[in-house]
Amino acid sequence: MKTTILIVDDIHEIMLEKFEQAGIHYDYQPDISREEAEKIIHNYSGLVIRSKFQVDEDFFDLAPNLRFIARAGAGMDNIDDAIAAQRDVQLIPANEGNRDAVGEHMIGMLLSLMNNLNRGDQQIRSGHWLREANRGYELKGRTVGLIGYGHNGMAMAKKLSGFDVHVLAYDKYRTDYTDQYAEAATMEKIYQEADVVSFHIPLTDETRGMIDADYLAKFEKPIFFLLGARGGIVQVPTVLDHLDSGAILGAAFDVLPVEKFPKLAEQTWYTNLIQRDNVILSPHVAGWTFESYYKLSEVAADKIIAFLAS
Repeated sequence: MKTTILIVDDIHEIMLEKFEQAGIHYDYQPDISREEAEKIIHNYSGLVIRSKFQVDEDFFDLAPNLRFIARAGAGMDNIDDAIAAQRDVQLIPANEGNRDAVGEHMIGMLLSLMNNLNRGDQQIRSGHWLREANRGYELKGRTVGLIGYGHNGMAMAKKLSGFDVHVLAYDKYRTDYTDQYAEAATMEKIYQEADVVSFHIPLTDETRGMIDADYLAKFEKPIFFLLGARGGIVQVPTVLDHLDSGAILGAAFDVLPVEKFPKLAEQTWYTNLIQRDNVILSPHVAGWTFESYYKLSEVAADKIIAFLAS
């Protein structure tokens, strides 16, 4: 069967240019709905998606000719990887494309937390000039724990190298990964030494809801908490409790277990979360810069071309 790819999300034109140069046939339909895609997916051997819909078993049942699914993004949690493996469908992520964006964004959130930038800005806009109330912390000399040391964790470690911090990294699925930017460490060492904890792990059955009361209770020092991975790994009420106790000094969320309105505003913890001036929120944009829009499509296209040539 001739390789023909259905592209169901908005992607940078660099992907289309690369496909044309490689002689690969594609249909670019960024406005297509899941229902419309279900009617035609049997005609295609490849699918390119970002986050438009879940590729679940029902969708796979309608795609008997599918050889691969590429995601112009990091992570594959909107695709049923177990079913993909059963059907011998190759999954192709583009994690390299937005790792720099994620690293920069999370460091920006950390510096904002440590220096009360959002709070100070709002106070001045309200006519209050409160220097002592906004005295900050320096990052230099602190220990940063990275949970997950893949593309995003490694990019953040590299960017932290200029801040004179000690970076500890824990990755359950890697061995011997100490490098010039981070020391491979056990979780026990991170629990003991970390001043800052940043999460860079995918959402899986194993990690869903893993950041709970028992998990956070193990940290021996007050920490700054950063979440730019997947919202489903955290139990937000637990973080709020630890903010109340002082065990968490400040928290930054680029992702939440429930995203977009109106559903987000319906969560029982939402009002509590947004009332805190030691919490910073952004709308799942850490990896979504003008540059990463290009790089994600470029990386995905190059990987697809290499897969088809193998």
